[in-house]
Amino acid sequence: MKNLKVLVLTLFTSFLLVNIALANSGSFNFHTGFFFNGDVLQISENQVMGAGKFSGVTFNDKGSGYLHNGEAHCLATFNVNNGVGEAKGWCSWSDNDGDRLFTSFNGSLYEGENIIIGGTGKYSGMTGSGPWACEDLGNNGSSRCWQTINYNK
Repeated sequence: MKNLKVLVLTLFTSFLLVNIALANSGSFNFHTGFFFNGDVLQISENQVMGAGKFSGVTFNDKGSGYLHNGEAHCLATFNVNNGVGEAKGWCSWSDNDGDRLFTSFNGSLYEGENIIIGGTGKYSGMTGSGPWACEDLGNNGSSRCWQTINYNK
């Protein structure tokens, strides 16, 4: 009987710890409309370099939750040589509560990875990363992006 009590207690404790761990990790999807303000330098006939600020609004795909109805600000550098592009930078994302998530990013001009580097409020102590993908919306500096963050707290 004593062994049965120990087994039941062990199973219950394991179940509880697994649920606590799962509550502190997960993922969320969000999308952002950006406007680019920066400088582009024509290096040669086949190469451009640039840097600037992307500003916009971000929405959680569920209509609520992490980063819903918040501002997005990213500082970026990029290089395109013979049609092959590379982008690097840092972003500050916020939500309606004013809490912020900070990421660095890298990739091509249109897809890559966000890596969490810090946060405030509900994002404090969060770690993780996730993919992003963007597309241009014309020649006026506007784009839209889709992001996923896989996180642990």
